[in-house]
Amino acid sequence: MNAIHHPKGRKGHVTSGEFTRAMGAAATGVTVVTTEGVAGRYGLTVSAIASVSAEPPLLLVCVNRRNPCVAAMTQNGRFAVNILSETQEDVARIFSGKPVSGEAYDFTRHGWELGEHGMPLLTDAAAHFECEVDTIHDAGTHRIFIGRVIAALRGETPPLLYSNRSYGRLSPLDEGPE
Repeated sequence: MNAIHHPKGRKGHVTSGEFTRAMGAAATGVTVVTTEGVAGRYGLTVSAIASVSAEPPLLLVCVNRRNPCVAAMTQNGRFAVNILSETQEDVARIFSGKPVSGEAYDFTRHGWELGEHGMPLLTDAAAHFECEVDTIHDAGTHRIFIGRVIAALRGETPPLLYSNRSYGRLSPLDEGPE
């Protein structure tokens, strides 16, 4: 069994590098958060999302305040969360600003459609949620959007995962008894 090293003599201080390295052990789903409206169309790969409540349905999304998507989401008052399928790593790279080829943040490279509330939804995503901004909080370098879910759809494909700076897919540990 591997031990976790705890540095001695530094109580209450964690560097951003230490924090980021430790967070690399977390496995998260991969999403592209999109918005469209008076402030324009934007999309951004985001791993920091979470369900807040089922009654009423609320989602939490964290975005770095330096990203222009933050101002657009705030002004548009709506956003969508597209949970990527295991075959959409290219979409994740494009909207993280690091495409293997082509332009970053390019909506023309993959199939997009407008949802019933006007937000860009990725064709064949594992799921989508269209949200109206409910509350906004600033914390550290990020803006936390809590969105009231106004439309949700589950696709047929398994989700794309991200951990330790790598993309992956779900694999059952045990099929279990039938």
